[in-house]
Amino acid sequence: MERKLKKLGCVEIRSKSGGSHRKWINPTTNRGAAIPDWGSKDLKNGTLRGAIKQLGFSWDEFMSA
Repeated sequence: MERKLKKLGCVEIRSKSGGSHRKWINPTTNRGAAIPDWGSKDLKNGTLRGAIKQLGFSWDEFMSA
């Protein structure tokens, strides 16, 4: 997911406090999303689709990146 978001131009906002979520911003739309980081566990499809929608991308745009 990280690789695709970077290809789409999104930027990760690093948090000093750590935590289980990573914050991403789409500079084109100025929209952001907090995406869970569960290590090797896969994200559920609904969680992934919701984050992509919050960032202002369609599912097709994300999948083709």
